[in-house]
Amino acid sequence: MTNILWAAILLQMAMGAFDTVYHHEGTERLAWRPDQQHELRLHGVRNLAYAVLFAMLGWTQPHGAWAAGLIALMAGELLITLWDFVEEDRTRKLPATERVTHTLLTLNYGVVLALLMPWLLELAGQPTALVPARYGIISWLCAIAAAGVVISGLRDLAAARRCPKLRRERPARLAEALTGRRAILVTGGTGFIGARLVAALAGAGHDVTILTRNRGKALLLAETGPVRVITSLEEIEDDARIDAIVNLAGEPISDSPWTKAKRIRIIRSRLAVTHDVLRLIRRLNHRPEVLISGSAIGWYGLRGDQMLTEDNLGTPCFSRRVCVAWERAARKGEALGVRTVLLRTGLVLDNDGGMLARMLAPFEFGMGGPFGDGRHWMSWIHRDDLVRMIVHCIANIKVIGPVNGTAPEPVTNRNFTKALGSALRRPAIIPVPAWPLRTLLGGFAEELLLSGQRVYPEVALRSGFSFQYETIEEALGAITGRRLASTILKTPLLVPQGAGQ
Repeated sequence: MTNILWAAILLQMAMGAFDTVYHHEGTERLAWRPDQQHELRLHGVRNLAYAVLFAMLGWTQPHGAWAAGLIALMAGELLITLWDFVEEDRTRKLPATERVTHTLLTLNYGVVLALLMPWLLELAGQPTALVPARYGIISWLCAIAAAGVVISGLRDLAAARRCPKLRRERPARLAEALTGRRAILVTGGTGFIGARLVAALAGAGHDVTILTRNRGKALLLAETGPVRVITSLEEIEDDARIDAIVNLAGEPISDSPWTKAKRIRIIRSRLAVTHDVLRLIRRLNHRPEVLISGSAIGWYGLRGDQMLTEDNLGTPCFSRRVCVAWERAARKGEALGVRTVLLRTGLVLDNDGGMLARMLAPFEFGMGGPFGDGRHWMSWIHRDDLVRMIVHCIANIKVIGPVNGTAPEPVTNRNFTKALGSALRRPAIIPVPAWPLRTLLGGFAEELLLSGQRVYPEVALRSGFSFQYETIEEALGAITGRRLASTILKTPLLVPQGAGQ
């Protein structure tokens, strides 16, 4: 085998590892997408074929039938790759980086075939034997690559079997509380929460308008029902009918460290869209009945173990500053005669977005554990319950002002990680020390990863809202495809009476 051939093989290994880690496990999270069962099976079989290829080329010279078998294996891998291309185009939209990577992998594989096939055909004509061979460090790289694709392949096959258990509830059922046919504007309608809300409302037959910067992504939601996509509120005519506005748009708050520029974007993006929404309300001939404006439990600041309801005040921190400014702007809707709800969301859980989606892969590989000492509180809510709560707030005219978008049983970070490990049937004992998080991420880590709030949804419960997922075990069991009985002792939760200011 020539140096050029080995270079091509090593390049194939490197690009394949990048594609798996960055795209399949990272940005796309294929193992947790219920519609990717066939693609995962193809990936699993192909990875096992690669394992045989890397092991044989790195440590042997296959003669006779062994060489012929390797030729057949590579031909089969080529067919699987072509089938995989069809499956990907059928079921999902590939990001540009993944499509480029796949193209480069295919071209490089063609180089490998062109250089390797003549050698294998020559060996196929010799008596059958599997002759040991050593290529120094290259042999060990082949062994590492073979082990890696075996693990990845078996994981993909297991994930394919799990896919049917990840089927979500039909979106339309999440909007059952909203009767009649309403016209609803959703800003941030392609985001993690907004996309599920739009699917629920459109699936239930409501007329939904999405304000988004990503028209292509928004158009995919049009398959769920009547959806209009706009990139500016100026596209809405003065005589348009809008019964409700759900304002969720804003710079993502947990996707990168809070640099000075990031903090400015976080605040300005929320205020800009909210001010645009208020200008729209002022010029509409028929003003909406309700404005649901996003906020977060960061409004309360960092409060330790204190139980918090909508009546509590907050302590200073950046998260609170963002929420106070956002809520103050949204409250101007009240002066325009619009019922205004301030939705203070906690940690929103589901397997295809948010913080939990980034935690699933390391926990599934047994690398998960608490952040810091794990004693801080995490006030969470299943994404479907949050969508149902938004619909409830639209439908219930008695709901007004702050509403905590959290489940009734918050948990400590330590109990959260135990519950996630239990749901995945993996240990969750590897802690993430606090000091590197503080060093690398600064205030982002301090406020979002190492501190929290113990929040109770008093207003939602008092208004008659019922949660489908009240405990963290129920939520994570559904999200991971396992509905597990509670195995963790939870801190008794008491409804706060007259919480202090």
